[in-house]
Amino acid sequence: MVYFKFNHDIINNKDLPSFSLTIDDTVATSIYSDIDMQSELVTALRSDHRITIFDQQEGLYKRLTIEANLAFYHKWFNCQTPLPEIVVLFELQSVARTPLHKCSDSELRRVYFAKYYMSGVAPVVFREPIHGVDVRTVKTFQNMLQKLKEDGRPALVLVSNMEHAMLVSDSAYKLQASGLHTIEIDEDNEKNSDTGQSDVTMNANLFKIPAKVDDKMILFDPPEIDYIESQDGKAMLVINNETYAMDATLAEIEKKLEIYGFYRCHRSYIVNLQKVREIITWSKNTYSLKVDNKIQSTIPLSRTKIQDIQEKFSLK
Repeated sequence: MVYFKFNHDIINNKDLPSFSLTIDDTVATSIYSDIDMQSELVTALRSDHRITIFDQQEGLYKRLTIEANLAFYHKWFNCQTPLPEIVVLFELQSVARTPLHKCSDSELRRVYFAKYYMSGVAPVVFREPIHGVDVRTVKTFQNMLQKLKEDGRPALVLVSNMEHAMLVSDSAYKLQASGLHTIEIDEDNEKNSDTGQSDVTMNANLFKIPAKVDDKMILFDPPEIDYIESQDGKAMLVINNETYAMDATLAEIEKKLEIYGFYRCHRSYIVNLQKVREIITWSKNTYSLKVDNKIQSTIPLSRTKIQDIQEKFSLK
């Protein structure tokens, strides 16, 4: 088993909590954190000459075609995987003769993925690899992680989106001031409770959801809300990627929102079903819901809930 250990010597940064993490070649590992802490972590990792951060910053040859770029790096890295296989693996066969400066952001990202894969570097550390890309590119990245595991190359993915952390990894962690904590991914034994009293304001004729913004309390109508996410045990309303803190947990508000078309799709998420535009199947056991808002948010759908939600939308 090949593994790499991030320890106190590597993570020697006064702005980061002390933690240790061992990454082996049997799992893809992700660390979710806010942007500021992620930047500090990247700085710490770059100080170790054994670690290369893949963040789409190093150059490609923009005036050359995709095919020419891949051929150059294939030879440069002495990659043993045949070039045609690389082109297909990264879903680039239909645009192989397109100059890079005419490619979409998602196509460019797949070229970067191909370059990183051909480099043979280990361990492999990716920074925000699937931020702002299409479904095909996300699936391509997932396929590449599987190939890295087969090749015995430990992989770490750094993200600032919890859904991305759970989507691309077998083992997900959250990094915050208190340290490194495991994020639950497997919900097979999930048990929801509705104990305690909710702070949500409700009566027979009026229902508003209160959330805090600085020293103000704002009241939202349920249809305004895209979804609700659990962060550090507290519920956060999400409306077009803006978040608002609530004085309640998901368990406390789940039942009260059910009659308004909200659904507990995952341990950490309640979604407004009226805003679900698409059910995405990433793999046999990995699913997401795409929300119809300005940024087309995607949130996790537990594999234990896929049949239930299909029935709700009369898909079966």
